[in-house]
Amino acid sequence: MDLFDKCVNYTRANEARERGNYPYFIPLQDTEGTEVVVNGKRMIMIGSNNYLGLTTDPRVREAALDAIKRYGTSCTGSRFLNGNLAMHDELEQELADFVGKEAGLVFSTGMGVNLGVISALVGRGEYVVTDRDDHASIVDGCRLSYGEMKRFRHNDMAHLTSTLEGLNGKPALVVVDGVFSMGGDIAPLPEITAICQRYGARLMVDDAHALGVLADGRGTAAHFGLVDQVDLVMGTFSKALASLGGVVVGDAVVIDYIKHNARSLIFSASMPPSNVAAVQAALRIIKTEPERVRRVMEISDYMRKGYASLGFQTGASETPIIPILIGDEEKTFAFWHALFDAGIYVNAVVPPAVPPTASLLRTSYMSTHTDEQLDRVLETFGRVGKELGII
Repeated sequence: MDLFDKCVNYTRANEARERGNYPYFIPLQDTEGTEVVVNGKRMIMIGSNNYLGLTTDPRVREAALDAIKRYGTSCTGSRFLNGNLAMHDELEQELADFVGKEAGLVFSTGMGVNLGVISALVGRGEYVVTDRDDHASIVDGCRLSYGEMKRFRHNDMAHLTSTLEGLNGKPALVVVDGVFSMGGDIAPLPEITAICQRYGARLMVDDAHALGVLADGRGTAAHFGLVDQVDLVMGTFSKALASLGGVVVGDAVVIDYIKHNARSLIFSASMPPSNVAAVQAALRIIKTEPERVRRVMEISDYMRKGYASLGFQTGASETPIIPILIGDEEKTFAFWHALFDAGIYVNAVVPPAVPPTASLLRTSYMSTHTDEQLDRVLETFGRVGKELGII
């Protein structure tokens, strides 16, 4: 048996390509935020996490360019050694202050945050407890730790309670998405914090899709007025903050421990200066232009109501992430393909990213989408959905 036999025998992607229903790794020739160009064709983008439309903002672009002119294109080393710039430290404190915590720690990717934080904190004889719908980076962080992972049913507080009760007071870290990346629903933090306190568990919230979106951009804990009740908040820069990288904020003593024990930080090159400067510029805009956050939430409400009026199911979404629940994998691919041909760029999500019979189209919105674009999207969804018998 050869190690590469599994590669030779993997045919699923090629079968989808042959059917013309392969929705991944599509090369974008150009992107202007709400619209992209594919094979010379201009399309409306409703698959991006660019929630505030800041990736193309002239102020963010200029900040990134200025940083390149001053520092170059890379730090060429780990922050632990020669790759730590003053601007890394400045950004960490800016983000900690913005969320409402003592200290922060910036990583090169959001994935690296969850890999590093969870594996650094959870050791032998300790537990990490996760929602079954948590992001893959959380699952992988649990796998890298020497602790034991327990999972509770999605937003099921009775199951979380029984899980923690079964640990008999052993050290535990509960990790939940603040906004779930596929369903667009918000974790019930008031109940989660109360349960964690009852059983002495620590709580970490993954705000990858909430930082810059909820509570004037400050995230899920601020949305519920529970910043002091959440021990750690992580966020990513590749979404509302228009860059690349990630951060964790919390008590200074905990952040300092993570800084000296998180392998994904210690053994990765630091964020390039241009990315750091872009985050700083985006953060300033979020602070001074709260109307961007209000606009994207207004758009989300408008689109949910529009989809519901057409007969689509959107689950429990409360955010700019709005799933169109279909169920059948082949119907999902067919719907994606027809929308793509009609000039609407959306994401098809099928197993194993979602459970069997739970395939969906993941739509997401930006504060810079125009009313005309949104109405065209709804008209196209309605027409194509009827043609395919989905509604």
